[in-house]
Amino acid sequence: MNIPTHSGIDYNEQPFLAIWEVTQACDLACKHCRAAAQPIPHDEQLTTEEGKDLLDQIAELKVPVFIMTGGDPLKRKDVFDLVRYGTAKGIHMAMTPSATPLLTRDIIFQLKEAGLQRLAVSLDGSTAEIHDSFRGVPGTYDRTIQAIHWANEAGLPIQVHTTVSRYNRHDLDNVAALMASKNIAMWNVFFLVPVGRGVDQHMLNGEEFEQVFAKLYELSKKVPFQIKTTEAMHYRRYLLQRNVEERKQEKADHPESAVHRKNIGWATQRVNDGKGFIFISHKGEIYPSGFLAIQAGNLRTQKLSSIYREAPVLRALRDTSLLEGKCGACEYKEICGGSRARAYAVSGNLHAQETCCIYQPRGYTAGEPVHEELHAAAGA
Repeated sequence: MNIPTHSGIDYNEQPFLAIWEVTQACDLACKHCRAAAQPIPHDEQLTTEEGKDLLDQIAELKVPVFIMTGGDPLKRKDVFDLVRYGTAKGIHMAMTPSATPLLTRDIIFQLKEAGLQRLAVSLDGSTAEIHDSFRGVPGTYDRTIQAIHWANEAGLPIQVHTTVSRYNRHDLDNVAALMASKNIAMWNVFFLVPVGRGVDQHMLNGEEFEQVFAKLYELSKKVPFQIKTTEAMHYRRYLLQRNVEERKQEKADHPESAVHRKNIGWATQRVNDGKGFIFISHKGEIYPSGFLAIQAGNLRTQKLSSIYREAPVLRALRDTSLLEGKCGACEYKEICGGSRARAYAVSGNLHAQETCCIYQPRGYTAGEPVHEELHAAAGA
């Protein structure tokens, strides 16, 4: 099944994508992970009834895409009940389980039967040596590859998540080639945000971001699956620039031809931290994203719709006039805006310019004024 489009959604009123961290319990220790993963569930995580109430609110908000993540969702005993309940409410249910012995063929078939519409697994290298080093547990590579085969067997659409960093950016061609031999729907490339176990020295710099963008763009013309990015909003700028350049060249060379580009649609999604995106923690805390740890509210005391629409930090994040530096001056700020999570993690300022973007906006002069009032308004 294709992921629904964003058409007609007002991001001031409802998110395009909501992610629920159903638990922080997990048996892996991934180098980049934002979560404080632990073997057993936290005693304050949302109960089954609270989870169902959340699903009621997601259905009421008509959120197009809903993802159950963790930790490892399979560490919850009620995970199938929650998938069935959300499916019955008409929610597009997706899940990102961890590649542990819990992820068996039988479990994947049960998830499909319960109504799960997409399964996502992480693959951070083309070999067991690279991937298992990144994930912290031997054998996760083999389990991931096996899970892809089982999902194909079950007829459950599957996408692959790759966190790109200095550990594996040299391996992206090989990862893409490996996935091209599998039946996957989408490759979601995450760009490291230095939170949790992810640290600055693992993060790419601006020039390396552009190199990876070029690699992804060229691969997108060859591979049989879609490619999108997470926490690399400026890939949308890169996509649009390249498409404009190529259309001009094509028009000059072949005025009568028109080329369809399957990936340019992702450049217009305009989703950013707190803007079309919301993250619900295992304890019901609401954040702009899993990588931006400024709490906007809590489901145990407020409705999700009220938090999303009214929380000062979320309203501020959706106001592109408050962006500072290059991001504030950029002609692409409405579709990009830079990673707010990375800006905050690096500078402590929600509205600082994207630290990993080398693009210079037209007519931009460094040293533009800073919106000091934002820190108080956002609760930073």
